[in-house]
Amino acid sequence: MNATQRRAIFERLRAANPHPTTELHYRTPFELLVAVMLSAQATDVSVNLATATLFAVANTPEKMLSLGEDGVISHIRRIGLFKTKAKNVIATCQILLDKHGGEVPKDRESLEALPGVGRKTANVVLNTAFGEPTIAVDTHIFRVANRIGLAPGKTVLEVEQKLLRHIPAEFRHDAHHWLILHGRYVCKARKPACGDCLIRDLCDFKEKTA
Repeated sequence: MNATQRRAIFERLRAANPHPTTELHYRTPFELLVAVMLSAQATDVSVNLATATLFAVANTPEKMLSLGEDGVISHIRRIGLFKTKAKNVIATCQILLDKHGGEVPKDRESLEALPGVGRKTANVVLNTAFGEPTIAVDTHIFRVANRIGLAPGKTVLEVEQKLLRHIPAEFRHDAHHWLILHGRYVCKARKPACGDCLIRDLCDFKEKTA
């Protein structure tokens, strides 16, 4: 895939959705951080159902700590790995209070030092909460980048680095959301909806569906 194709892809995605954002519900960087931590191996719909009640009673590190692990679990038990996630959320809240004045840090190193926060979660927070032009490569983006030839790579990090290198700067902030939504609703894993795809003619996927 050449630079002209890449630019055309993002021009079309931008025209169709000028202001994309996460489908997770949040109001503050802290709520976004917790929601993304809960979203591993879970759907955004299930996370939003859980955080609707969780954030109603605990929307700050202090309030979350006061709930304790069992209190958090009572709101998220329908989400996969809920025990581990509750433990990480509580531990993260303690660190936020002890080391960051109760605020979510704005640098990758500090974010990745939080329990349950890896590179992907850090990238989401940096991009969505703080406006950094990062790209969080989840399963959808990894699949789309490889399938359509946008940024093929064998590892998540390789795909991320290629995307950052190849995507024109003007699209970099929103690229993360466009690609996730495209993978979630159009370029799906088992049955891509190529007939409904607005970048079909720009895509290198050789096994396009009707």
